[in-house]
Amino acid sequence: MVRAGIVGLPNVGKSTLFNAVTRTRKAQAANYPFCTIEPNVGIVTVPDTRLDWLAQMSKSEKTLPATIELVDIAGLVKGASQGEGLGNQFLTHIREVDAIVQVVRCFEDADIHHVAGSVDPLRDIETIITELVLADLGSVTKRLDKPGKAAKQGDAIAKAELALLARLKDHLDKDLPALTLEMSPDEAKLAKGFFLLTSKPTLFACNVKEEELGALTRGERSGKTGEQVKKVEDYCRTRLSSKSVIVSAQIESELVDLPEAEGKEYLAGLGVKESGVGALIRATYELLGLRTYLTTGPKETRAWTIHTGDKAPQAAGVIHTDFERGFIAAETVAFSDLQAAGTMLKVREAGKLRVEGKEYVVQDGDVMEFRFNV
Repeated sequence: MVRAGIVGLPNVGKSTLFNAVTRTRKAQAANYPFCTIEPNVGIVTVPDTRLDWLAQMSKSEKTLPATIELVDIAGLVKGASQGEGLGNQFLTHIREVDAIVQVVRCFEDADIHHVAGSVDPLRDIETIITELVLADLGSVTKRLDKPGKAAKQGDAIAKAELALLARLKDHLDKDLPALTLEMSPDEAKLAKGFFLLTSKPTLFACNVKEEELGALTRGERSGKTGEQVKKVEDYCRTRLSSKSVIVSAQIESELVDLPEAEGKEYLAGLGVKESGVGALIRATYELLGLRTYLTTGPKETRAWTIHTGDKAPQAAGVIHTDFERGFIAAETVAFSDLQAAGTMLKVREAGKLRVEGKEYVVQDGDVMEFRFNV
């Protein structure tokens, strides 16, 4: 299962948010640095209203959503790349995840200590990026200083790796993450073998206070918190080519203990249509390069996780390897077409049900049934 790591400076709301997203109390949350030392791990379901509709249509006995794994990683401080704080542990745990969700504090509260003494989300983002860049710079420099035997003997791939490492070193020297370096497809493939921390796709979660969430999710950016959120959004878009979402760890922690109906009523009272956690999970799912196709029937309606660009046989293999090995074809309909028709019978009558072969690239929301022979 793919993993996303929740990171950030101490006391920005990481563990509180982790508890809310995973609907557990596994992560200790307290008002002091390094509350989290060993990473907490939780399985998160990906919200998908399409499943409910399909289950109702098929009168399914059960519904199984897609899932991802989230890891709550210890807070980082300046100097982590040199071993400060829990630096070495922090960097090791980040190396083990597929993507990063960085929680950024965007609210003022004198009762909640900030490790830097003041709230400045851009400074916090740059602190973490700098530490990851420094760690990567050390790795890249080490590889350049000790080229392998293949490079010394003139191996073409080894020479290409050294050339890319030199480009990466120049880029990292400018305090820029590897993710922002333009690379050809071949270079990007080579770079995966370097396992750089700053090459991991990153999403930023702007943590705000309860009373500010409604206006912010409606797009209002007035007031101090609104200005801080806008700075993060602009910085992520222009400097990092990344996305940001708005959440309130405080609200999410309160929703954990409420029944679903009461939770919706509570959010409505705040002027919020949906919990920020839903948007965060979906954004993380997309960040990981994941997509969903759906199957439905009387026994179960289920969301299956695939990677962007996967073809029909690969999608079939997620259910069972025999499905991929003996793949013949896939009966496919877009969820939107099925919903508009109302039933699978009407989809067939309208000619919207397609039979796709081995080269078909599965789209998010495809409702599929596979034909195979083994």
